[in-house]
Amino acid sequence: MSQQSFCEKERKNLEKLNKFQLGNQFKKIGVIIAIGSFILMIARKYFEDSEWIRPLLHGLLLIGLLIISVSKEKIEDEYVDSLRSQSYRLAFIMAIVYSLVQPLINYAVAVLFNQDDNLKGFSYFQVLFFMLIVQLLFFWQLKRMNK
Repeated sequence: MSQQSFCEKERKNLEKLNKFQLGNQFKKIGVIIAIGSFILMIARKYFEDSEWIRPLLHGLLLIGLLIISVSKEKIEDEYVDSLRSQSYRLAFIMAIVYSLVQPLINYAVAVLFNQDDNLKGFSYFQVLFFMLIVQLLFFWQLKRMNK
């Protein structure tokens, strides 16, 4: 296999991955998964020894939000694709800012209230949840403003 054909094949695979989207019907499935896992996260608080299910519910919530995020709109054209790209870019930037600023805010609040708190980070779930929520909100807002 020549180097040219290998590079061409890789480029085509990347293009396929870049264009990947689920059908519009998956948006409803994602909403059901996200809302269901959120409700179960609240219900989990009322059961003892349920800490083991927390990572599972976090994962389900993230999967539901991701399904919503990568599902097509009813009318999916180049303009909607452009809005989607903008929302991903904004969500990525906001997640980085959030990741850098949030530990400092937590530390400042702890100092302000005389709590003995070290400068702490946060979990992957918080960052991914924030990123997906921000992407969806920006996408919906951009779509609504540009109708």
